[in-house]
Amino acid sequence: MTSGENPVVAEAPAEPAAISFADLGLDGAVLKALSDVGYETPSAIQAATIPTLLAGRDVVGLAQTGTGKTAAFALPILARLDESQKSPQALVLAPTRELALQVCEAFEKYASRMRGVHILPVYGGQGYGVQLSALRRGVHIVVGTPGRIMDHLDKGTLDLSQLKYLVLDEADEMLKMGFAEDVETILADTPDDKQVALFSATMPSAIRRISKQYLNDPEEITVKTKTTTSSTITQRYLVVAHQQKIDALTRILEVENFEGMIIFVRTKSVTEELAEKLRARGYSAAAINGDIAQAQRERTVNQLKSGKLDILVATDVAARGLDVERISHVVNYDIPTDTESYVHRIGRTGRAGRSGDAISFATPRERRLISAIEKATRQELTQMQLPSVDDVNVTRLSRFDERITAALEQSDRIEAFRDIIGHYVKHHDVPEADVAAALAVVSQGESPLLLEPEPERPAREWKDRDDRGRGDRDRGDRDGGSRGGRFDDDRGGDRRGRGGPQLATYRIAVGRRHKVEPRQIVGALANEGGLRREDFGAIQIRPDFSLVELPADLPRETLERLDGTRISGRLIELRPDRGAPARRNDRDGGRDGARPARRFDRPARSYDDRPPRPYDERPSRTDADGGSGDDRGGDAPARKPRHKPGRDD
Repeated sequence: MTSGENPVVAEAPAEPAAISFADLGLDGAVLKALSDVGYETPSAIQAATIPTLLAGRDVVGLAQTGTGKTAAFALPILARLDESQKSPQALVLAPTRELALQVCEAFEKYASRMRGVHILPVYGGQGYGVQLSALRRGVHIVVGTPGRIMDHLDKGTLDLSQLKYLVLDEADEMLKMGFAEDVETILADTPDDKQVALFSATMPSAIRRISKQYLNDPEEITVKTKTTTSSTITQRYLVVAHQQKIDALTRILEVENFEGMIIFVRTKSVTEELAEKLRARGYSAAAINGDIAQAQRERTVNQLKSGKLDILVATDVAARGLDVERISHVVNYDIPTDTESYVHRIGRTGRAGRSGDAISFATPRERRLISAIEKATRQELTQMQLPSVDDVNVTRLSRFDERITAALEQSDRIEAFRDIIGHYVKHHDVPEADVAAALAVVSQGESPLLLEPEPERPAREWKDRDDRGRGDRDRGDRDGGSRGGRFDDDRGGDRRGRGGPQLATYRIAVGRRHKVEPRQIVGALANEGGLRREDFGAIQIRPDFSLVELPADLPRETLERLDGTRISGRLIELRPDRGAPARRNDRDGGRDGARPARRFDRPARSYDDRPPRPYDERPSRTDADGGSGDDRGGDAPARKPRHKPGRDD
């Protein structure tokens, strides 16, 4: 397709006039699904884009992540979907597996009132078998990363000959990660009469060129964002694994001086589950969601207003229109995937000039959402650390002191108990301080007042990995001695990263000749192993391998996840670096003139030299555990398309 030299440019107001989704041309099952999820009025990008796409025009949308652009392209596609056609009608390209999964979930949510609509996520790291069986059964919408889509096209397992709609989501990010050639190959191999929507936060020259070459007379829509969160709200976030969220929340509740709190979660079932767990821990908590009757909802909100209830666990829909002065804190237990929801949520606190606190939980894979929120709201969120045992104990002692002080102010009751204590001291010959301590024990009950110190984590022995079947390779230490049980770095002793962990040097089987860069290594290891930026030390790229400083006590599950990781199509074969035996001083390599044997002189085995595996188990050159970087969230170099027999011959 070709485009006009001067595309129509429209600027969407940051705050569109109050219109409904029905006013945009949507109807039927799509509107019912939007009502189910609580969408009332379209965002700026939605109001400007949906009518244009429904009219069949190509679109270039300039908007930040979190402005609601997923619904802007998903709703028009669903509204015009032909459910009888089983071959893919729509293809959405996303730069990372996380974004692809989010887009897929959004499609499923908006299609909940439509029968028989099949949406398939296609990304590296997932077995081919799942994707192939779904494609054979028939899918209407494919959401995937460029590398894995290219793999399916190369193998002939994805038929795009009947494609009607193609979306490039976060196009600028895809180009930064080295997917320009893949994206252009996919665009060129799809029908000329398809409708294309390109969304990008910026408009670099490469995006402009793609727009001119592959889009047909597109309308360019720009959404200007502004700061939409109150300056009276302190915004923080905590990076925490999903399974540790409840413990992290409990510690935060211990140390934060809150009056009333709303905790936001994504689903109705989690509201009840989390509220029950909090009540078991001694907090007055209740849940509200779309299934709760209006009368019960009003009673719960009134309890929160009166102080009979301190914590409300809610979904976005249930909390709309909620205005309670006591709410001092908002916690995003599940961080929202769009900025608009984030702004609505934290707007429940800090109202009418009052101060408020907003705390968001983000798993390592959700860090990009924090960046998106900061970009869209133009406000920085402060990263907080999980409160330590000492922090919790200091708070508990302080509150215990306050309880004693409050009791001492009740002079009438104190006088009565003073006689009782005196009688006990006189007849049992026990110091008054001991009696007071005993009464504190009685008051506290079975629960200990203070938390026990956290046990120190023992240094992980690398031999654990060998015992799991990977084999002891009889590695020697750098000084030529036998390998010890604990892996001690021989290069810098007790080195520590920026975040404090002791670092050790690991070796990976990709180097300069494989055209790897430090950002690829960081992206792959961080995304696949859940590592933080402060977990990385120095990175040295050698001709055939690289040395990376990582925490010496990497958890077993992290090592297992990294075991199958690939960079530039090669297994990294992560292992601790023990170095090579020292060379002899004589220049001829030893007394007999032979060069001393060095363990790392042999070349790394080529990925292509390995015996073939069954088709469904064959790794993709673009898997997240290897390849182009499409599913790692990191950057990757551009890759030349492989010659495809039949396409040019």
